[in-house]
Amino acid sequence: MRVVKPTVVRDQVVTVLGRTGARGPLRGAGLLPRPSRPMPGDTREVCQLLESESFRSAVGELADSLGRPAEAALDEAGDFLREMSATHVPRVTGLFDRVGGWLTRGLDELVDEDGLAELRRLDRKHALVFLISHRSYLDEFLMPPMIAAGGLSPMYGMAGANLNFFPLGTVARRNGMVHVRRATRDQPIYRLALRSFVGQLVANKANLGWSIEGGRTRTGKLRPPRHGLLRYVTDALDGRPDADPLLVPVSIMYDQLPVHEIGKMASEARGAGKEPEDVRWLVNYARGLRERLGRVYLDFGRPLPLRARLTELREQEVSNQVERVALDVCHRINEATPVTPTAAVCIALLGANRALTLDQVLATVRPLAEYVIGRGWPVAGAANLTDRSTIRWALRELVRSGVLTAYSGGTETVWGIGPEQHLIAATYRNSAIHVLLGRAIAELALLAVAESSVVPAEREPRTAWDEALRLRELLKFDFFFAQREQFADELAAEIAILAAPDATAGLDVTPNQAREWLARARPLVAHLALRPFLDAYRVVGEQLAGMDEDEAVDEEALVDACLRVGHQWALQRILASEESVTGEMFRTALNLARHRDLVNSDAPHLAKRRRAFADELAEVGRAINRIADRDRASQ
Repeated sequence: MRVVKPTVVRDQVVTVLGRTGARGPLRGAGLLPRPSRPMPGDTREVCQLLESESFRSAVGELADSLGRPAEAALDEAGDFLREMSATHVPRVTGLFDRVGGWLTRGLDELVDEDGLAELRRLDRKHALVFLISHRSYLDEFLMPPMIAAGGLSPMYGMAGANLNFFPLGTVARRNGMVHVRRATRDQPIYRLALRSFVGQLVANKANLGWSIEGGRTRTGKLRPPRHGLLRYVTDALDGRPDADPLLVPVSIMYDQLPVHEIGKMASEARGAGKEPEDVRWLVNYARGLRERLGRVYLDFGRPLPLRARLTELREQEVSNQVERVALDVCHRINEATPVTPTAAVCIALLGANRALTLDQVLATVRPLAEYVIGRGWPVAGAANLTDRSTIRWALRELVRSGVLTAYSGGTETVWGIGPEQHLIAATYRNSAIHVLLGRAIAELALLAVAESSVVPAEREPRTAWDEALRLRELLKFDFFFAQREQFADELAAEIAILAAPDATAGLDVTPNQAREWLARARPLVAHLALRPFLDAYRVVGEQLAGMDEDEAVDEEALVDACLRVGHQWALQRILASEESVTGEMFRTALNLARHRDLVNSDAPHLAKRRRAFADELAEVGRAINRIADRDRASQ
């Protein structure tokens, strides 16, 4: 018979109580060991760090710089490490998977099996860092079991601390979820602990995963990347020559998102407050998962060897190496993200801005489908986007969820965007917007060349390359572009498609060629892909231009003002639709304005430069409208 020592039982009870938040009273009673030393029940990484002289020294040096006692700082760091720690408990993992299976019962899962097979091979030698496009709360319940079912090593998922509440947080920690605080600017010891914890996981060759965007998309497209966790992984390579992690871009795409979730995201985009995540929220969220949602697609992009890519960037003397790596990953996520029938239908109906019959939807989708196939973009589930039954199914499912309406009282059924549903339809459309981006820029570049013969004499006519670079600079905070050389190749490829069947096409385009190619181009997509974003930029540009130079810009107040003015302009049809009236788009426009030193600036001629910025955005908006006019005339 096995005898358990009383001290072991005491330590285990104390450890459990300590995890409940009773650390302070327990320490005061002398029952809890100092957090700066390993305790029974600590995970491997926590023990390794607390026994590491380099970690203890780093905390001590930081404490000195903060004017704090080293031992107190070490205690705090130990508490932070335990807050982050996670394990994989098979019994809990099984429970989590069953709960996740129930929550995702409205979805059929399609996984990139070829990609999984390649990752199984790479998993034997490398730590895999899965960088995920985050579209739904369901991602957290779908990704870990999909990875485990593929035969890969367990993944430590880095999740927001907003989901660290009982019982979800408790169960998730035992399913490998590491809860990370987001607002840590004033918590240097926490940041050091997190950087060290991530580095230790990398040193142990553990697989990691997190949303590279830092949160769910509110517009449907990939958001700008967050660099913090990626920087910590990069730091972990220094002094660890045997560490060679691979960054794995991951695309998670849904035919449809839960109605209540995407509805709240649309409300938040319009300025509504975000509902706090707690037990009540979880119950309400689970109650809303009653309908069929179609399929969820898990696809993997080309893995990126982190060490080799950093070496290459250092040889090129690139300063912002982590940022460049993040952009590389985002570009690869977009490459792996498929076009869904839902996205194709929403592209057609948003572009028409009126109800269409099934034949009219198919006529609009067909040239888009031919373009997607010709460019080699993936289609979700290898669906045929020109198949009547596929498109009819997508229309029917969007009607069921309330995004579209159907009217059958006339001679044939027509479908249109439902009331107050344009922003949700745009979210589905934007999931495929990366496919249209290059084409849209090529169209506007050709338009600039076609109209170059009528530019004022004092201004040099624009070349296709000049215009493409200008648009790239305007849009670089919203979209992910290849490096300049590859971008030039991609632009030439798009122009070649527009020029077909001409034998030769390149970036040297004459006005006559540009007019001829645009006249026969199908589809024209610049207004579908870019107008919502540039309309939002224009609202911000005009608000800045209307401010006094010495007036301090309160960015949140400015966003709020843009939401109000944007709604007015949408009602007046100055903006094409309400889909441009979102806080996220306005904040991106502010990022662009700040990059151009147009927000709070001491540089001279601020008012003049702001006015020039607003005028430039208005000029691009007019060019996009001329593309839209051409598209309507051809229908």
